[in-house]
Amino acid sequence: MIIAENIFNDVTLLITHYNRSSSLERLLRSFKELGIVFGEIIVSDDCSKAVHLDHIRAMREELNFTLISAPVNKGLANNLNKGQHAVKTPYTLYVQEDFIPMDIFTGHFRDAMDIMNEDPAMDIIRFYAYGPYPYLQPYKNGFSLMIYKPWFMDKNKIYNYSDHPHLRRSTFFERFGTYTEGIKSDKTEYEMCLSFIQNKGKGLFYDQYDSLFKQENSSAEPSTVTRSNWRQSSNPILSFVRLLYRQFKYNYDIHINTKFRK
Repeated sequence: MIIAENIFNDVTLLITHYNRSSSLERLLRSFKELGIVFGEIIVSDDCSKAVHLDHIRAMREELNFTLISAPVNKGLANNLNKGQHAVKTPYTLYVQEDFIPMDIFTGHFRDAMDIMNEDPAMDIIRFYAYGPYPYLQPYKNGFSLMIYKPWFMDKNKIYNYSDHPHLRRSTFFERFGTYTEGIKSDKTEYEMCLSFIQNKGKGLFYDQYDSLFKQENSSAEPSTVTRSNWRQSSNPILSFVRLLYRQFKYNYDIHINTKFRK
């Protein structure tokens, strides 16, 4: 059942998709079951296989979304850029296709929209993470302000921005630039993190970060992201080396490298 307070005409749901059409359908149906209505839904596809594109086109009319396809695969950055460029509403809710909104999401999304409307300086509100952002200042309604200082030691201090589900202003590119294309997705995300901090972005983090969305990859449609083994190793020596390297690299990139400053 759709109620007026769950109609968000000022928001476009932007979904990036690649070869996981069943996951995409699950996501779209989940929002529909929650009774959430967006001004527009855009599915930005990165040249998926024909079987997935056929599936998407078959459900397009029923689930009411705009498909933006690509003739060749150009990676996540290009997929994000072309999707965001097509957004016409003031706000964008970005979600990758392998996430599922939980039953409690709707009320907290309304809170996030209220905050965005009240505070024109707020750039982004994050709804999901693999772990808590390390430096938070309580804000309201279960959200906290993400704080960055160059002397903070936790390696996750730079993730004021994240590719995980979040609400942002559709003028995001004007503030922070577009995503760097032609590089790996984790490097693209890192460079957007740098730009967000260098350009003094302001963002909130939902304290119960794993309660609004669930990420679920089936064996039939697994994640396509892979990461280097040394970055994931639990070896204590490698962990210490990573910490030193990251502190030097993060502080150099943010405070000396001017590449990402607008």
